[in-house]
Amino acid sequence: MMNKLQQDNSSLMGELGPKPPVHGKKAACSTDNPITTRTILKVMEDGGNAVDAAVAGCLVQSALEPLLANHVGTITGLYYEAKTGKIHHLNSSGSVPPEIPIFRPIPAGIGGLIYAGRDAPHACIPGYMPGLAALHKRFGSKPWKPLCQDAITWSEQGHPVSSFEHALYHWNIPLLSFFPQSRDVFMPDGHLVPVGRNFRNPALAQTMSRLADEGPEYFTEGEWAQKFVALSNQMGWPITLAHMTAVKPRWADPVRFNVGEQEIVSLAPPEFQGVNLALVLGILSKLGIQDMEPGSADSLYYTAHALRRMIIEIGYVNDPEYFDVPVEQWLDPDYHSRLAKIIKGSRPKIDLTDHVIRTGGKAALMAAGAVGRSDPKIETSSCEISVVDQRGNWVQIMNTAQAGGIPGMVLDGVAMLGAHVYYGRLDEALSNWRISGSRMRGGIGSTMLMKNGAPTLSLGTPGNCHCTVSQVLSNLLFHGMNVEEAIDRPRMHPLGNNNTLSVESRISSDAIAGLAKLGVQVTPMPKYDWNMGSFQICWREEENGLLSAAADPRRTGVADGLT
Repeated sequence: MMNKLQQDNSSLMGELGPKPPVHGKKAACSTDNPITTRTILKVMEDGGNAVDAAVAGCLVQSALEPLLANHVGTITGLYYEAKTGKIHHLNSSGSVPPEIPIFRPIPAGIGGLIYAGRDAPHACIPGYMPGLAALHKRFGSKPWKPLCQDAITWSEQGHPVSSFEHALYHWNIPLLSFFPQSRDVFMPDGHLVPVGRNFRNPALAQTMSRLADEGPEYFTEGEWAQKFVALSNQMGWPITLAHMTAVKPRWADPVRFNVGEQEIVSLAPPEFQGVNLALVLGILSKLGIQDMEPGSADSLYYTAHALRRMIIEIGYVNDPEYFDVPVEQWLDPDYHSRLAKIIKGSRPKIDLTDHVIRTGGKAALMAAGAVGRSDPKIETSSCEISVVDQRGNWVQIMNTAQAGGIPGMVLDGVAMLGAHVYYGRLDEALSNWRISGSRMRGGIGSTMLMKNGAPTLSLGTPGNCHCTVSQVLSNLLFHGMNVEEAIDRPRMHPLGNNNTLSVESRISSDAIAGLAKLGVQVTPMPKYDWNMGSFQICWREEENGLLSAAADPRRTGVADGLT
């Protein structure tokens, strides 16, 4: 039976802050929005499996918060099939035809804070609908059409705008106001829709109705795809309809490695999360992080350095269909030992507090009481879904607006953000090569923990997944925290090249002083910074085999389940 969340129509607006986890469920899910959670549970209660629920959840999530996820973005994630015990990795990111020049319709400097210090976003061929189609065709159990119904309903009737949503829209005003098509959707009377008022998108409702009737091909070969090609050509991007289906969704075997009794399963190259986690967790283990006090200067120092080393290494992760990718080297515990020795061997032997004060000012030691901003280059345009059905199938998937369509444009109600992918870069998490059929390097966070061949926990997050997933796993695996504690702990960026550490401002003054002795100046962020992730987690309770789920306090997600 559904609980009060599914019956209470007043709980449509997600709230920032802590939310209680749910326990003792036979099916469970956690998403970035209470309406998405409601949709997923409804599909499973009606007999749908985890894939059916995830497909419906992705479609409705992209209708609710199109700056986080939209119907022309990217789909990437993991699926555990209970009957075979196999985990499948689906990669369906956006792509760019290598024979056509990069197309940027928005001039540099117009993108607002979210694009500061970066190139303007460029157009790309959507991977979202091909990915959902591939997932549904291979593993879905219900017909396509009913899975589109909630996306139609919520687009037509609208939903109340949360404070988080409004802040996100405000942050993106330069992008949302560049084209009149976008202004018509996001600023219908010349202003953003206020908090608590309904955000409606009737044009998207009509598009979703066509999607329901004609299937995902409506976006890849049908009328919407034809309109997208015509609009692109009119704007100066000479793609053809053949480009819409040129790069197929890719299935791969995920990266797997062990930490104690737990097997970690995560995304394979050119996604770098599996390599990332093996490196960071391996280095931290060799540094003895499990014996350090969480939040202490030593723990923060070594974690920051391990994350910094990971940033260097992942620059060499490329598409294995076109490059030799040394995954085994990155999984090698001896390599982790050597990297840990380098980090430990470079630790200062003297007190560097005076250096930090002279270069950063007295405020460098008072950072615990300050409030800073995140790196303005960080993007928030993603959503994560975690779902486990009554049959024991698990889906951990990201649906993201990244790498989707023509940046700033809206076509038949479908908002697009474009891609921030660089090409041939070693120093960028999002990078690709101009090769036909190649997939981009990316840091999507979907990850599963296995024991005795079955999942025990599944998690993922939008927002700095390249550095936050390993921190949460470190809290769980090395410090024995429960899920609530693990996702609540302050999170950080990798150590900067100028020896500054951006971290949520809930660490102690003793830790800040200890870091100063090690030459590290703290740059504080808000106590709960929404750029630092929004973990959606499901896990199986060891004592009774039932399911639990939790949602991160940094955004408006909700966890729930079926009893």
